Amino acid sequence: MKSRLYILPLLLMIGCLFFIATNRKKGDDYAEKHLTVVLRDIGHQLLLHAKDSSSRVLPIKQINENTFEIAFQSKFTFVSDTLVALVHRRLKSTNLPTEYIVNVIDCGNEELVFAYEVSKKTDNILPCLGRQQAVGCYLIQIEFPRAETLALSNYLLLLIPLGLIGFILKSNFVKDKKVAVEDVVPAEKDYIAIGKYAFYSEKNSLKYGIENIELSEREAKLLSIFALNLNQLIERERLLKEVWEDEGVFVISRNLDVLVSKLRKKLQKDELVKITNLHGKGYKLEVLKEE
Repeated sequence: MKSRLYILPLLLMIGCLFFIATNRKKGDDYAEKHLTVVLRDIGHQLLLHAKDSSSRVLPIKQINENTFEIAFQSKFTFVSDTLVALVHRRLKSTNLPTEYIVNVIDCGNEELVFAYEVSKKTDNILPCLGRQQAVGCYLIQIEFPRAETLALSNYLLLLIPLGLIGFILKSNFVKDKKVAVEDVVPAEKDYIAIGKYAFYSEKNSLKYGIENIELSEREAKLLSIFALNLNQLIERERLLKEVWEDEGVFVISRNLDVLVSKLRKKLQKDELVKITNLHGKGYKLEVLKEE
């Protein structure tokens, strides 16, 4: 039965993971198309700076997961500073990654003719600035860092099934703990716990485990006063009044001492429960803590 409780949150988790995977794929597809447009624009702007407004930027190629290549129809020349500024400005204005490595490769001999790196973790590496490259066939490759994190909304989505599983685990723990307690403590809830005793004021009785201890009416009345004022000093005058005088019965102080003595004997099974006498002032019922 318990195993069935986990089916719903597990199905929800599988559903969330599937949603995140498909949503991330859609997001990746859109990001890739967006990046392609931006890279083509970088190539176009570079040709315009070279006074070439007629030749084309060829389709963007994805070399690997993180590297993209800009190729051109015709030969051209460029100034390294212009390329650096164009790439930085276009990537920054479109919320694309601002950390990247740019490599410019000669189409003919595949040699690296210019490269630089922009990074937040280390100083930017920008060699050979201010140089005009000769007219030639060039490929521009831009490499971005690998994406490492999911969107915050995806993490929050995963919290739903995880929260359900946590709630079920907590509920089962509380239920099991409750059953364990009920095996020891009587099922009735109309009692006051006094240490290991259960005091039933309306029944004039105490229970210690399975043992039932009968109380007289006045013993029960006195114990009720103590139980409702646990660990607090109660003056003798108040005890006399509430146990006897409120019923029109007037007794001497010695009667209270005798009644307390009888109650002590019925509470002696729990060594942590004590009725303490403060001479000339009154009594208090104490429940000590186990060491």
